Amino acid sequence: MPPLMFTALIVVMLLGFPVAFSLSALGLGFFFYGVHAGFFNDAFMGNVWLRMFGTLSNELLLAIPFFTLMGAILERCGLAEDLLEGTGQLFGKVPGGLGFAVIVVGAILGAITGTVAASVIAMGLISLPVKIGRA
Repeated sequence: MPPLMFTALIVVMLLGFPVAFSLSALGLGFFFYGVHAGFFNDAFMGNVWLRMFGTLSNELLLAIPFFTLMGAILERCGLAEDLLEGTGQLFGKVPGGLGFAVIVVGAILGAITGTVAASVIAMGLISLPVKIGRA
């Protein structure tokens, strides 16, 4: 069944459908095919909801959106921009000083927010206009 599913995914992608719709439609389609063909027993189907709830209530996975929210909050309140300006003044005379400042602020924000994704979001929103303005 996995080779058939992979082949169907390639065909749907070559037809030009978006990735998100292709993955979700093929997942649902092969799920219903698997239920109809008898690949899943009734005991497994009764436990699907419990497994979904267990995954959604995992504390480790719940932290990811909160870390991303933390990065967006740091960007909106201006703390990350102030950090970039301060380290930009510190490395101002060095060739490539803005790049060094972005790396240092990215490391600081990564330590504050706890994840790389939040740091990338905040640094991308803040440093790109500064880099374009200096070019």
